[in-house]
Amino acid sequence: MLYSKYTFVYHQSESNFRLILSYMKNFVLIILLSLFITNCKQDTNDSKSHAFVGGEIVNPNSRYVVLSRGALAIDTVLLDANNRFLYKIEDLDSGIYTFKHRPEEQIVLLEEGDSLHFRLNTMEFDESLVFTGKGAKKNNYLINLFLENEKEREYMLEFSQLSPEEFRHKVDSITHAKHERLKKFERKNSTSEIFNEIADANIHYYNYARKELYPFAYYGNNELINLRSLPNDFYDYRKDVNYNNENLRNYFPYFRFLEYHFNNIALSKHFKHSSDSVFKRNSLDYNLDRLNIIDSLVTNNSIKNSHMKHSAWAFLDSNNKAAEISQFIEVYLEKSTNESHKKEITNVAKGCMKLTPGTKVPNIALINHEGEEVSLPSIIKKPTVIYFWSYRWRRHFKEAHLKAQKLKKHYPDIDFIAISANKLSSQNWEKALKKYKFPIVNEYQFVKPEDAKKQLVISRLNKVMLINEDGIIVHGNANMASHYFEEQVLGLLNQ
Repeated sequence: MLYSKYTFVYHQSESNFRLILSYMKNFVLIILLSLFITNCKQDTNDSKSHAFVGGEIVNPNSRYVVLSRGALAIDTVLLDANNRFLYKIEDLDSGIYTFKHRPEEQIVLLEEGDSLHFRLNTMEFDESLVFTGKGAKKNNYLINLFLENEKEREYMLEFSQLSPEEFRHKVDSITHAKHERLKKFERKNSTSEIFNEIADANIHYYNYARKELYPFAYYGNNELINLRSLPNDFYDYRKDVNYNNENLRNYFPYFRFLEYHFNNIALSKHFKHSSDSVFKRNSLDYNLDRLNIIDSLVTNNSIKNSHMKHSAWAFLDSNNKAAEISQFIEVYLEKSTNESHKKEITNVAKGCMKLTPGTKVPNIALINHEGEEVSLPSIIKKPTVIYFWSYRWRRHFKEAHLKAQKLKKHYPDIDFIAISANKLSSQNWEKALKKYKFPIVNEYQFVKPEDAKKQLVISRLNKVMLINEDGIIVHGNANMASHYFEEQVLGLLNQ
């Protein structure tokens, strides 16, 4: 999820006039929101066991947004003629909520009496988001934390080349500075307990996640067995980790830290009983170790089942061996207690077995750049590399297309086909490609994105499929960023 403040471009008097109109539009919207809330308060005898959320969707892809609390969808909210919405949440359970307007989504922290408004631009989300209204300060603070974390990602890889002691000093210094600013904000704004917990978790769990990732960047897959040489106190923070925090179970920094943490502990366990000296992410033994770790450390069923499901997806998305898939699924079904998850993962496993090397590419409906409906098998005329993208994940969108353009020059006998994994309007789809001057030839969209993603088992956008000229799958789970990708491409050519 991406956050940003408004960006205005000034162009003499015309742009200043547009800016004034923009201010007026937002001012009027806030006034209307305030009047609506005042009337509703009178109707509810000033009860504060509710909150109001309003918004505007610029460049909408549909006529509605979906409000969720964790995995539970609360309601579908229709947009009006001006692409705006306003919603009252009754009997509010204070915490993190999510508004989804595919392919974008926005999390907000809502507490009793809040009246929050935000603006979401599906094409320029990271340059357009800002909150106004009661509850805006705390949500804008969380936005700024997110922006800082995103900016830090640019130099975190460089930090990861430092020695363990130097790396720890760097990330701890960053964490300390953020925590001091948070304490100042809390004193100035008399913040609530739940905000304090969420903001503190954001700061500390990002710190912890970076330490969990450190050995993967410092040692690399070929030398991960050396992680036992880390200082004895490098992971001292682990004794403070709460694996069952109900308030944070849907909060991304907490979920992501636990994911990295379980991966790391499973790796240590794996090396104790495995003869492997090189880390193999798709190893059956390693993935079974990860399931067992989650099962042993987490008692909160919601958190446990979510991470088991996530681990199952990760394994199925990287393993092409039917026998190992069957063995993994058998263990997963014994440990998970969520019947919906079990049904989903069982169906995913069946889908994976249909995509193993030697099987025919599925007959999935696509839309080409001329708006015509075609089938996936029909567009494969020669050895083909198929990759996927979503405009929401801007960095991957650009990097995947640039890499494909580079590879096309080296391998002119191969077609490189890009498919938008999320439904966009034809106008927004073309606008996204034209913005970065990417050719629209060999660009497609799924007619039914959700069905297609299930059939092709797309859980990560860096999934790449290699198909021979007869439409037979050569590799169903390649990765364009892998060191071995060009070897796989050569293998496709030499078939």
